[in-house]
Amino acid sequence: MLEARSLECVRGRRQLFTDLSFLLRAGDCLELRGANGSGKTSLLRILCGLLPPTSGSVLWNGEPIKSLREAYHQFVTYVGHRPAVKDELTALENLRVSSALSGFVLSREQARDVLARMSLADVEDVYARCLSEGQRRRLALARLMVGRTSLWVLDEVLTSLDEVAARSVTKLIDDHVASGGAAVIATHRELKLQIVSPRRIELAA
Repeated sequence: MLEARSLECVRGRRQLFTDLSFLLRAGDCLELRGANGSGKTSLLRILCGLLPPTSGSVLWNGEPIKSLREAYHQFVTYVGHRPAVKDELTALENLRVSSALSGFVLSREQARDVLARMSLADVEDVYARCLSEGQRRRLALARLMVGRTSLWVLDEVLTSLDEVAARSVTKLIDDHVASGGAAVIATHRELKLQIVSPRRIELAA
């Protein structure tokens, strides 16, 4: 499914990592650990095709992602460390717009159901700028319930979530991987997955 071959990342004059290789198959979960500044976010962005590696390559089903371009993105859902929500849109509008941009048309009723499952039903018509950090995070993660992508790339997925919300998100990850999806997750918090046991890569500071 996803393969990293001898990846190197240099930012400025600092080498974050080098000669990093791994293979991620359907049903696999890879957990990235490391101190701030160790290169976790840079690695995730490289895997998504948003940042070119200094050297090495990323392949999807044997094909370099740089040659697949947009065709690769239809298989990937990326949720970054900062919630990618638009402050001028309501929670409901944010979910529908982000889904449409990813190629999934979501009706108002479907969007309301997803928001309810993320405990956001009472703020569906509230502008994102008025939401708490935890609510904004849950709104960003609601995209995981909408798309049908094979690969989830998640950066600090449990940030700003209380224990109830964290359990809901880890169940989403469990179900996704158990159904044949794959996930790469950077996190400082224990994931506490029930169905799968993630492999772990520790990036040195």
